[in-house]
Formats: sequence, C-alpha cells, structure tokens
Amino acid sequence: MQSLAWHGQGDARVRREPFPRPPGASPQQGLPHPGPRGLYREARLLFLHGLLQELPAPQRALCFLQRLHRGLGQQEALGDTQWEARLRLSASELWYSSAEGLFTLPVYFSSDWLNEYWDTLDVDDYRFIYMGPAGTWSPFHADIFRSFSWSVNICGRKKWFFFPPGHEEALRDCHGGLPYDVTAPEFLDSHLHPVLEVTQEAGEMVFVPSGWHHQVHNLEDTISINHNWVNGCNLANMWHFLQQELCAVQQEVSEWRDTMPDWHHHCQVIMKSCTGINFEEFYQFLKVIAERRLLLVKKIGPGELQCSEDSGLGLQHTIFDISRIAEVLASVVVNPDFQRVDTSRFLPQPEDLLQQLQEALATTEPL
Repeated sequence: MQSLAWHGQGDARVRREPFPRPPGASPQQGLPHPGPRGLYREARLLFLHGLLQELPAPQRALCFLQRLHRGLGQQEALGDTQWEARLRLSASELWYSSAEGLFTLPVYFSSDWLNEYWDTLDVDDYRFIYMGPAGTWSPFHADIFRSFSWSVNICGRKKWFFFPPGHEEALRDCHGGLPYDVTAPEFLDSHLHPVLEVTQEAGEMVFVPSGWHHQVHNLEDTISINHNWVNGCNLANMWHFLQQELCAVQQEVSEWRDTMPDWHHHCQVIMKSCTGINFEEFYQFLKVIAERRLLLVKKIGPGELQCSEDSGLGLQHTIFDISRIAEVLASVVVNPDFQRVDTSRFLPQPEDLLQQLQEALATTEPL
C-alpha cells in the first residue's frame, strides 16, 4: 500500500508501507467503516477493475486493487473524507520486470539521473502509474526534490493548475503554509489565480518544469504514466532546495541547538525523514552518477563520439553531465553543514571525487 504524505514546503512524497494481505482476505476487510462511503469507494474501484483487465497479468493488478481498498480506508482514517488524493502506484511494482517493454521514453526525457541512481539501489524508483476516478485530485504541491516530471494520459482527461516558481509565495498563510486547494473560493475571487491552466487529453504528455507548483484534477476516470527525474539541467535546483529544507529544519529545532548532543546530525535525520534525502545521500547520489560518467569517458577511443552503445550518451552529453556534477559538488564540499557530516567512510572522499571530475574535464576539453 502507498499513501500520500505531505512534507516541507508543499512537496508530495510517496511513503511506501508494504504489508501482506491475509490469505483469503477480501478487499472490503481493509475498510474501517462499511456502509454508503465504503460502497462508494467499492463502486469507484470497479472502473479500475475493468480498465486493468486489458493490461498484462490482470491477476497482479487485481491484487493491487485489493490493497488499494485498504489504502482508501487508511486515507479516510487520516481525514481524507473527500477522497481527494489520487491513487499512486509504481509501474515497476505493477508490471514487475515486464514494465520496461511497455513504452519508450522520449529522447528529451531520457537523461534521468534520479531513476538511474535509485535503480542501482534496487529498492525504489520515481516511475509511477496514477489511477483515479473523475472528481479526484491531487493537492497543491511542487514535485519531489524540485525534479522535472512528465505525465502521459493513457485514458481520461486532467486539468492542471500551474504556478511558476515564486508565485506560490503570495498564497502562503500567516504561518507560512501553502494552501491545500488553490481552486477554493478565497483564491478564485482574488488576483491569486493560476498563471497557467492546461487541460490534458488522452494520449497527451505534460511536462512540469522544476519548481513549478501545481494542482491536478481528474475530469474523467483517468490512468496516466508519470516519471520524476533530475539531470544536469536541474541538479543545481535540487541542491538549492535541499539547503532550504535543512535550513527550515534547523529553524524548527533551533531552541535545542545548545542543549541537544549532535544537534546537526539530528537535523540531518529529521531532514531525511521529511524530505526523503539528506546531505549524505545527496553526495552518494552525485557519486554514483559521477562514477558512471567517468567510466564512460575512460572508454572513449580516439575520434569516437559515442561513449557506449548501452548508455545512449554521446561524448558531449557525458562531458556536460560531468561539468554539472563538478559545479554542484564544488559547492557541496565548502558548505558548512556538509562539512559537519561524518564523511570518514565515504569512498572516494568528496574532495577526491571533485578532483577526478576536474581532471576528466581538463582531459576532454580539447574534444
């Protein structure tokens, strides 16, 4: 089961809490309150049953529907009485290893460091299937880590409300919080209307730039495929966002700064819990991508322009990636909060990795 958890400054983060379904358990056993509301949810899921019958291995999909019933019960217990959050599933979970053959990424979205990194961990990814009946919607948010995202409607229609970076600041309340619903009357009757509204039809793809807050409504019963991704073009945005997130955590627990042992370490722990990543894992993310790019550069022969048939990266693209990692890593190693992180077990050390990147750039500069 996957439930939506909202963290930080309006970021959507999926927290997975898998649990086994008891043998012979029915979908309804996950509903804490049987009756009209439970029947409504069950009816809504019937349309998903019909749509999924045409997908590979429908018996696997039906197992997910049973888990979704239980997820909806938890959403209601948490106060989501209007069933406002769309259902979110991982494509890799739904179709297992066969998912890779279902579609081909557009070349413009193929440089995907986020999923490249998480694939090496083999524990998670940021590739999703969203499924939701007409009338369901996702609250106002910006995407995880200030990543890019794209969304393709397999069927159904969506309406998107977009706010460019910075425009969301006018929506904050007296406590600095962002609204849950930007279509509420108090926003519709003011100058704080969305800068951009988009209606997405079946078969159409929507690209969400880094840092754009948005809210999405399903106008019809809808299934879509979605990816979040980071690459050299928005890596600096991710690093800037993580610094902001740590600063927000430090401000929240500042009164214990002088009395709490290892206060800076605890701030990193809290940050990872709220944001999904801290400075240590951000370095590991940079390291994995950097080492893969450095390996590609070493394989380049005289006069070759393609690094590897398997990687799909050209020489200039690989050099670009290395340059962006070096630029951000140079900022990371001098950051005072990163310097407080225990890096004694890091291999290679951040400064050594930065030197390797700079040497690779110097070597490939004539190319």
